[in-house]
This record gives sequence, C-alpha cells and structure tokens, in this order.
Amino acid sequence: MMVFNKVSVFIVLSLLLPLSCLAQTILSGKVTDSLQQPLPYTNVIAKPLDSLKKIQFSITDEKGMYLLELDKIPYAITVTHMGYTSYNFNVHPSKYTVRDIELKEQSEVLEEVVVELPVLVKQDTIVYAVDHFIKDDERKLKDVLKKLPGVEVFKDGSVTVQGKKITTMLVENKKFFGGGTKLAVDNIPADAVHQVEVIENYSEIPFLKNLTDSDETAMNIKLKENKKDFVFGDIEAGKGNQEFYNLHSNLFYYSPETAINAIGNVNNTAEKVFTYKQYLDFQTGLNRVFVRGSTTFDLPTEDFLQFMERNDVVQSDRKFGALNITKEVNDKLNISGYGIFSNTKEGALSQSINQYNTFTENKEVSSEIENMFALGDFTATYLPNITTQIYFKTKFKKSNNQYQNGISSLVDTTDNIFNTSENGKETFFNQVIEWHKKKSTEHTFSAAANYTFTERIPRSSWNTKDDILQGIIPIVDDSVYRIRQYKYLRNNNADFYFKHYWVLNKNNHIYSSLGNTYNQHYFFTDDSQLLSNGNSNNFKEANFGNDLHFNLNDLFLGVNYKFRTGIFTFDQGAFFHYYHWKLKQQEGLKQNRTALLPNFSVNAEFSRLKKLEFKYELKTAFKDVSNYADRYYLFSYNSVYIGNGTLKNELYHDLNLRYSKYSGYKGFRLYLTANYRKKTKGVVEAIDYSGINQSLSPIMLRNPERDWNLFGSVKKKIKKINYGVNVKYHNANYLQQVNGVIDENKRNNFTYKISAKTLLDSIPTIELGYEQNIGSYNLGGQKSKFITNQPYVNIDYDFWGGFIASFDYEFYKYKNKRLNQRNNYEIANASLYYRKDTSAWSFKVEANNLFNVRFKNQNSFSSYVISDTKTYILPRIVMFSIGYNL
Repeated sequence: MMVFNKVSVFIVLSLLLPLSCLAQTILSGKVTDSLQQPLPYTNVIAKPLDSLKKIQFSITDEKGMYLLELDKIPYAITVTHMGYTSYNFNVHPSKYTVRDIELKEQSEVLEEVVVELPVLVKQDTIVYAVDHFIKDDERKLKDVLKKLPGVEVFKDGSVTVQGKKITTMLVENKKFFGGGTKLAVDNIPADAVHQVEVIENYSEIPFLKNLTDSDETAMNIKLKENKKDFVFGDIEAGKGNQEFYNLHSNLFYYSPETAINAIGNVNNTAEKVFTYKQYLDFQTGLNRVFVRGSTTFDLPTEDFLQFMERNDVVQSDRKFGALNITKEVNDKLNISGYGIFSNTKEGALSQSINQYNTFTENKEVSSEIENMFALGDFTATYLPNITTQIYFKTKFKKSNNQYQNGISSLVDTTDNIFNTSENGKETFFNQVIEWHKKKSTEHTFSAAANYTFTERIPRSSWNTKDDILQGIIPIVDDSVYRIRQYKYLRNNNADFYFKHYWVLNKNNHIYSSLGNTYNQHYFFTDDSQLLSNGNSNNFKEANFGNDLHFNLNDLFLGVNYKFRTGIFTFDQGAFFHYYHWKLKQQEGLKQNRTALLPNFSVNAEFSRLKKLEFKYELKTAFKDVSNYADRYYLFSYNSVYIGNGTLKNELYHDLNLRYSKYSGYKGFRLYLTANYRKKTKGVVEAIDYSGINQSLSPIMLRNPERDWNLFGSVKKKIKKINYGVNVKYHNANYLQQVNGVIDENKRNNFTYKISAKTLLDSIPTIELGYEQNIGSYNLGGQKSKFITNQPYVNIDYDFWGGFIASFDYEFYKYKNKRLNQRNNYEIANASLYYRKDTSAWSFKVEANNLFNVRFKNQNSFSSYVISDTKTYILPRIVMFSIGYNL
C-alpha cells in the first residue's frame, strides 16, 4: 500500500508539473496569401543557429494559424507552402512574439529547389520526414513511429495514425510480409528510414481509389538512398542467467526491381515474434473491395487457440524464420511471395477461481505446448495496360500441434485431477484470381473467383482416476478412466463476385454487385473409453458420434448509390441474399431463406484533419458447422456439447460513429468512436448442470444480445510536455438459458488512462501514467467486481554520444471485491545500449522482470463463467547481447 501511495502521489505531481520552469517562449501568428486568405497546412520551420539544438516546426491549421515553442536562442525561420515563394527571417525570441506572414505566389520556376518539410499534407496522404523528429537513439521502426505526431504504436505491433488503424504496411511501395505491421515495426532498422507516408482510403488498384470507400489506411516506408541496392540489417546474440538466450537477425535488400527481406529469431525468453491475429489474418486473400455485403460464416477456432504463443509462460523455446521476396519481372508483371516457419515449445501454469451460475470452482492448470506451422504465399500481378490489373494469389498453411495439461479441479470438498492431451493438425489452401478493368471514365468493373480448402484433425484424450462426467457419458467403471476423442473438420468454400462502378458525374456514383458463395462443410466426431483390458467402450449408442454434411449456397445482389454535397458524402443501398442450405446427418434437412440487408453511411469532412463518420449496416452470420451437429461430443473434462440442426442465420444491427480532429497549431488531437451492436435473432448457449458437469447446446432467441463499445482519446501538447487521456467503456447485456430458465447476464468494463510525456532534448524522455480498469459482471444474479490500478513510468535517455538507457515500470494493484482478494506486484524492465556512431558493433545489457515477480492477476468473462486467474511468468532474466549492423 505504501509503494502504491508514493507512486500515485509522484504521478499526480508530475502531471501537474509547473510549466513556467521551462526556459521557453512562444512565436505565433497567421500565414496568408496576397489576398489575405489563410493558407492551411503551411510548414513553419525554426532552425537554431546553434547546430547542436533541435529544429522546431509547426503546421498551420485551417485558419492559417501557427505556433512555435522555442528556446530563448536565435533561430532562422522558413515558411513554405506548395505553389508559393518561401519566406525567411531570423528571430531571437525572449518573450511571447506574434508574427504574421504573407506568402507570394510563384510566378515562374527558375530552377528546381528541393525543400524537405517535416510534415507534408496533401489530399489523403501525410508525409513525415523522420530526421526532423528523431534523436538518433532509435533502434527499430517502432521507435521512429512513436516520435511522429499523431502516430501510436501498441505492444501487439499494431499502429494507428490520428486514431485510424494501419491495415497495410509497405516498404518502398511493396507489401512487407503480406502487409502486417508487427514484423515491420519490430524488425526494420531505424537508421534505414527516410520518410513515412500515411495513405488513407488505400487501394492496391489505383483506378479504384476514388470509387471504393475503403477503410484501409496504408503506411509506406521510404528508405534512405544509401540503403538501396545495398544489403543492410542487423544481427544480435544474447546470453543471460539460467541458460537464457536470444538470437535475432534481420537482413534487407531493396532495389527498384527486387526486394528481399529475411527475419530469424531463436529465444527461450518468451519474446513474441508472431501473434495469433497474424495467424488468422493470413487466411484472408481476397481484396477488400469484395467483402462488402458478404455473409459471415464462423470457422471453429477453439481447437487451435491453445497452441499459439502466449504472453505469460514459465518455460519457453521459440524458433522463427521468415523470408519475403518481391520481383518486378518487367513493366507488366510483378511477383512476390513469402514463407514463415515457427516452432514453439512452452510451459504454462495458472490458478483460477471460476464462478459458474450455480457453483464456484478452484482450478489449477499446468500445460505443455508444442506448436509448429509453416505459411506460404505467392502473388503475381499482371498489368497489361494502365486500365487493367489481374491478380493471381495462392496461400498455403500447414500446422502440427501437441498440447498436454494437468487439471486440478476443487468444488466444495470434491477434488478431481485430470490429465488431458491433444494433437491437432491443420491444412489450409486458398486460391484467388481477380480482374479489374477501367472501361471508361464512367464504367469500371471488378471480378473475382476465390476457393478455400481447410482441414482440421484434432485428437483429444482425458485420463483420470476420479469420476468424469458421471451420468452424462456412458462410462464403464475402471481403475483409470481413459476417454478418447477423434474429430475431423473439412471445409470447401467457393466464391464468385462481379462488381460494376458507374460514375454518373463526380458527385454521383452507383455501385452494383452480383455474387454467389458456396460452402461445403463436413464434421465428424467419435468418442469412446479405452478400458484397462484393451477393449473400447464406444459412446455411439448413447447418442454420441457425429457425421454431418452441411452445404450452404448464398446468391446475392447489391446496389448502392453514393452522392456528395458540400462537406457531406452519403452512401446508401442494400444487399438481397437468397440462402439455400442442406444438412445431412441422422435425418436430412433443407431450408431456404431470404434476407434484405440495408446499409447507410454519411461522412462529414469539415477539413482535411477534422472528420465525422457514421455507418449503419444490418448484417447476418451463420454459426460454425459444429453448432448444427445433433449428436453429443466431448467438449472438455467437465462438459459435453450437442448441436441444433434447426439453427438459422443470425441477424444484427451494427452502428459505428467516429470523430477525429487534429490541430498541429494547438498541438491537439481528439479521437472518439462508438459502436453499438444488437442482435435481433441470435444463437446463445443453453446450459444444463449436473453438479460440476455441464451439457451445452445452442438455441435461437429473439433480441438475445446488445453490446456497446466506446473509446475516446485526447492528446494535448503544452510547452514541451504531451498530455494524454484515454477512455474505454464496454457494456453488454445478453440472454442465456440455464437449467431451462432464461437469465439476463450483464458485463461492464471501464478503463481510463492519463499520461504525460516530456519532449525536452536536454533531459531524458519520461512518460508517466496512471491506468485504472473496473470490471463488473452479473452472471445469473451472482455479481463480481474487479479493480486494477496501474501507475507506470517509461524512461529513455541517450547520453555521451552512443549510450541509450531505457527503463519501464508498472505497479499493479489488483482487487477481487466479491472474494475480498487483493494482490500487488511490480513489473519492471531495464536496458543499457551502446553503439559508437562510427562502429557497426553494438552492446546491450538488459534485465526483464527486474523484481522477479512470480505471477500476474487478471479477470475474464465468458457466456457462463467469470474467472479470476493467477498466471505464472518467467523469472528475472539478465542478458548481455552483442549486435552487428550491416
């Protein structure tokens, strides 16, 4: 408690730091043209006459206003705007100074003058010249991006710019490992980056850019000239205490025709190189222009969730390799491909208190996981002329996974121990052919054929000396109960799309879509008991064992009309779907349904940096095939599942509101978003309890769920400090049937974070913050509340011309109010890095989990259980590394 109070007081005082102590002053004013009209997005650059000081800059807002925070030293001021003659003057500010500036239009260009501006805003592209923002203490791309105004980099490797998520990462206009951001921000050397371009409404097909309202935002990394036609990168090797090690390498080669990227990593420190989200995103090969209006068909993922890399483990051994090659064969043909291989072995230990509707379980799980997979991607782009583009895309994925754990389950005074294991194999293949043609100014066409094959084969076993699912499965008494399950899932999916873009005039467009999706699914299960005498007790006679064929065809037609008036752009339309599906299991079943799915959006662009967007869409989705299987199969050590062949498609309303505002003049950024989703017809799980054992089954209900998500972010620069406030709120109400009675469950989660970060050159960069998370859950009338308080500090300091010191600290105060449980722990990491400017060698000493914390606490909520979990982590790791920069 004492530590927490001290940290809290320290942070509050820091956030209220008196700004008058900073020896700075303000230079501000207005930039206009010769007619006294304001010139927005003009760069005002202040270059100190002392070359050791850092350049300062400002960008004028919509009213032409600028503001510079300057030291009390002489500066040379340069004011530049495209199409206007630059304006220059010197200033030695000692107090608040106002200087209005008038720019003259260029009458003629006598010679080419190249002036690199810190930030250049043009239409839907922002260009950052990174040399104006960095301090030469950056090692990777993520360190560069964190210093660019409006850019945020998160721990999972995702990147946002002014609140919008980067969906595609490019290097020299070429996709980097399929366009994901994590591998790029973690591996591209900082000293190779010259410019960062952010492109809104990004499209791979240039002539579709103004036709499709893409939510995609791309980031394009421009390299320095000395990094082209030249191999660059770095290699690092580290050795730590207790046999810990880390080997990492990045090699890059870029030329106008060829790009080669190679990444390798071997470590036993649980460094995360590849995420589960990246694994799932790999399965998307079709261009996003075809996604609108399509029906979602869930794929079962629960069998493979446990195999992916985890954040918190007690033992880890990870091997990762990736190779990306892009080649411009000629002016009409480009080919690219990448391969990724990963082999992960790790151990995990967790202890949890699980609150069900009718009982509470104390549970301990120790796990050993081995996950091996390989991904491959090949893309050929053919451009016979400037109005035609053809894509040929192939993806392949193969995985083989082993999972073993020991489960100790205590309910009241009954203690049960289970040993479980699972072997999972998966094969994935995807083939896409796309054709895009601009026939004329008025008419453009797109077509695509997409085929996907997925095969999953999980084999599971549960071994125990205790009672297992008594009364639910037809078990035979034995000294040891050995339960076996074989499961087989196969999916074939074929899609055909045709789109027509009709441009009536620049303010009125009509878009039409025609397509057909065919899904073929096969689901098979076999559950049995292996007896001590070698015989098998198959559960098939007790309504176990599924053999399901499920075929679904979706024929759809969509029309949208988009028009623009003033600052507003309206887009409205609808998709008509005709569904026909057929189930073949114990009895055959055929169904036909239609759905009319309207959509509407309006965008208000008050200025380039101030926008309001609203979207509404009625959506539909089908559950994964296992939900339709009408015979039982084992789901876990204490539950069985039986599907429902009469299920139909879900329907839900989806509304999104987003507002963003950015002002370089005021150093202000605001981003607000709200999402509301309500299911009018949806699938929920019906649960029947028999002691600790459960039978689960999906049922259809009307208005079963509504869900609110709110997020707000405000950032303000005052003097040389960036202040920030983030707020997240999630509220959900949903129905659930428990032992035949329908209950309404509620979930509320509120998180806020305040922070302050110094931007002074003469002192370390210090970020102080405080985050609080409050989660409250109501499950069948039983209420739980969790509170986590988390003050933190991050420090980065470069000194003595080559040293970089880093330190991050988080203090967790965790409380489970229902059980009156409390836990405090501190997570800290520190490192010292050294590299001489003229040397390719670098040295680093780092310590992770500095205070040797044993575990972390967290809470989670599913449809029928609230969990308070203690997860054990790796001990303190102290490592010395040597690196070599090519």
